[in-house]
Amino acid sequence: MKIIEREEILRRLTPAWCIGLMRDCLSQLEEGRAVQYLRTVTPLPSGDIMGYMPAAVSGAFGAKVITVFHHNSEKGLPSHQGSVLLFDGETGTLQAMLDGGAITEIRTGAASAVATDLLARPDAEVLALIGSGAQARSHLLAIREIRKLREVRVWSPSLESDTRFAREMGELTGLPVRICASAKEAAEGADILCTLTPSKTPVLEREWLKPGAHVNAVGACSADARELTGELVRDSVFYCDSVESVMAESGDFLIPLREGFFGEEHLRGTLGELLLGRKPGRTSPEEITVYESLGLAVEDIACAEALCRPAAKL
Repeated sequence: MKIIEREEILRRLTPAWCIGLMRDCLSQLEEGRAVQYLRTVTPLPSGDIMGYMPAAVSGAFGAKVITVFHHNSEKGLPSHQGSVLLFDGETGTLQAMLDGGAITEIRTGAASAVATDLLARPDAEVLALIGSGAQARSHLLAIREIRKLREVRVWSPSLESDTRFAREMGELTGLPVRICASAKEAAEGADILCTLTPSKTPVLEREWLKPGAHVNAVGACSADARELTGELVRDSVFYCDSVESVMAESGDFLIPLREGFFGEEHLRGTLGELLLGRKPGRTSPEEITVYESLGLAVEDIACAEALCRPAAKL
């Protein structure tokens, strides 16, 4: 059995490679050639959670077991930690155990880059990041692969974190990274916006967005948490990674649905349907588009399978 640690995954699973993996696995999922199951979430006495996420792709299956401890930043630890277990599709033999936090970090940004490529305007060049942690880094590195960025903005409740992010990512990417005093300042005039927070209440409002903006809503992953206001979701063209996941886990969609902002038909479709040409995506330059990211086990298993292939098959 292989054990692939975080450092190796961060070195090998480049954003460009992972974007291709996400295109493939999301297309396979829509076509029925991959199988995705809803995650099982176990609340812990601490108020944090443990999740179990199984899936199968061509030739392999497995699961990610992960914990989410949002106060870990105070201890210098990532909020999401865990492992991906990969099994052989023919024998059921455990093939590998991989660092789940590293895979989650990279594949989440890569999936948002796929959504951005499909839904954002072709001339989008200003990126706003609401949050300055690991996912902010992942999203910047992935989205710059599919759009020519001119400016990056960042805001989070921690000025220290924002300052560190702006310095490190400015040096790494060569892009100007502007620290903003509020989420509103970061959002106004931005072409692409990514919400990457553990907030239970909205951090992004409709009136802050210009016509034609695209939003990747990433941070909220439970039915009682949301990052977007009901007005923003109502006025958007709303896509997701999985309809089943949205209807079970997406507070961004379910809370305004219960409040009467729209009906279930407001959920336009999935990235897989967009990739296969089954849904239209953006139909005008003025539309506001939203991609709701819940995170799929099929994405984790696709990354694990690719990392475990013999070099000759890469």
